[in-house]
Amino acid sequence: MPRKKLEEALCKVDWNANIAAFIKTEDGPDLIAKANLRLAIWSKQFENADRGNAALSFIKEMQVAGYSVAALSGLALYKPAAAAMRTVFETALYYTYFRVHPSELATLTRDPDYFLQKSDLLEYHKTHTPGFNYCQSRFSLIQNINKWYRYVSSVTHGQIPGIWVEHRSLAEIRHQHSLLEEVIKTFCLGEEIVHHLFLCTVARELWNGFSSLAKKKLLSGTDAELKTALGFDTA
Repeated sequence: MPRKKLEEALCKVDWNANIAAFIKTEDGPDLIAKANLRLAIWSKQFENADRGNAALSFIKEMQVAGYSVAALSGLALYKPAAAAMRTVFETALYYTYFRVHPSELATLTRDPDYFLQKSDLLEYHKTHTPGFNYCQSRFSLIQNINKWYRYVSSVTHGQIPGIWVEHRSLAEIRHQHSLLEEVIKTFCLGEEIVHHLFLCTVARELWNGFSSLAKKKLLSGTDAELKTALGFDTA
């Protein structure tokens, strides 16, 4: 029976061994944990400073997707991890727009045909978000978004056959360390893009509602000149 064969195939994968191998990698768990920690800091600050905003559901989804990247990467399910990475970015971008567009958010939940492209949301910020063009230029944000999103989408949609997949059966699912390094690198780059996106958009409005500790952690590694240019304090 098909079900019996599926059960046998799934049981042939040593999922525990995959997790154990992932945990033993030198930098992978640290890098993914640090990326998810920064997403968690952003999430907590938004929940406090933007309390009651229906668009915070996107931020919760962003966090869940980040956790999924960690789990799927650990299990050697690299291509599904790419889809989760894209969700991290997309939900972050949706929040930056829909938090101030409640009517459109209501339409999004009501009308399955209503859809906004990534480019539409970035164009909104270019036109309507004060200081966005200057801020994003300091990070090369839009250029980085387009390059990263194009690559991750090509993985997710299978536009490049075989990319991020080397097994031909379920039983062969195990870590390929060169691929794992690429997965981790891609996630960390995507998280950095989300970090810069928040700095260039909603953070500038909600910053005064953030805790001093969170401000310091979110600006860690940012040079003083850029902090001043962006108008962020750490008090």
